[in-house]
Amino acid sequence: MDTALISTFIRLKREGCVPPRDLILALTPDEENGTANGVAWLVKNHRDLIDAELVLNVDQGGVTTDKGKATSVEVAAAEKLYADFHLMVTNPGGHSSRPVPENAIYRLAHALLRIENSSFPFELNPVTKTFFGGIAPKETPERRGQIQAILQPSPAAALAAFSSDARFNGLTHTTCIATRLDAGHANNALPQRALALINCRLLPGHSPEEIRQELLQKLADPNVAVRWMNSQTAVVMEKGPEDHAMTPAEPRKDVMVAIRSAADSYWPGVPLVVTMETGASDSKYTAAAGIPGFGIGMIAIDHDDVRAHGKDERIRVKAFHEAVEFNYRFVKALLSQPRQD
Repeated sequence: MDTALISTFIRLKREGCVPPRDLILALTPDEENGTANGVAWLVKNHRDLIDAELVLNVDQGGVTTDKGKATSVEVAAAEKLYADFHLMVTNPGGHSSRPVPENAIYRLAHALLRIENSSFPFELNPVTKTFFGGIAPKETPERRGQIQAILQPSPAAALAAFSSDARFNGLTHTTCIATRLDAGHANNALPQRALALINCRLLPGHSPEEIRQELLQKLADPNVAVRWMNSQTAVVMEKGPEDHAMTPAEPRKDVMVAIRSAADSYWPGVPLVVTMETGASDSKYTAAAGIPGFGIGMIAIDHDDVRAHGKDERIRVKAFHEAVEFNYRFVKALLSQPRQD
């Protein structure tokens, strides 16, 4: 939604607005492209150009809707950590007319089934606890009961039904899922290599290397190599980083008041909640540099129609225009708020 930011700056300029604080617009190529002219590069090489008290990120946050009706306005103050892993099986191979019991594709397939049939522990943190408490009143009676149950000290009985909702599952579990496959080299040859890419999203408090070790334990097969892949350089390494997900940002009164003011223009009375982004964004770079960030990308999307990164990715035309106008009204409202030191 860079369009919303650009439009807002143009409108403010045309209005002759002289803001009481600096507004910096940072546009970088592609999302999360941190190695070549991305945000990581910007922070490292030109920190002086973006040295700010806070970051407003339009690649996070949003409005969750049910059949077009808003159920929550969400400001992201934390996010999960992105990690890719290579699962690889190698084999001497041979001619396909002489099959042998040991087959790289079959072994990899069994490994993938173990990942499919296992899960990571349920976890709540201060942000997600607050989030679920905030959205519960607007949920269906069934979902409201599930949320109330998982907020209790012993939520085990309610977890299966609760976690069947992909949105809720992603907020309360580290997740690992197969997204790509590559195996064999010829139709008439036994496969000498079978490779799967496992994409994981880590809850705060966990590192890629920790999850790599857990994957090794789940597979329990020394013939399946598990390596971490740098998603920006595609370099595969034996071990993963020990870095953890970004520390949740403390909600700021001026930001929340301005969001509430702008949100009421379109979604009056809808709960405003602070949440954790299940995906990844450039906020991880600015947070690591000591600049707290808040996700304010208020595009309204149905909770069961999230198609991000798919070939059929889409949003409603109305939602696009609302998000552009929201961004303008939010910035205007923020500029009217007393500066928070």
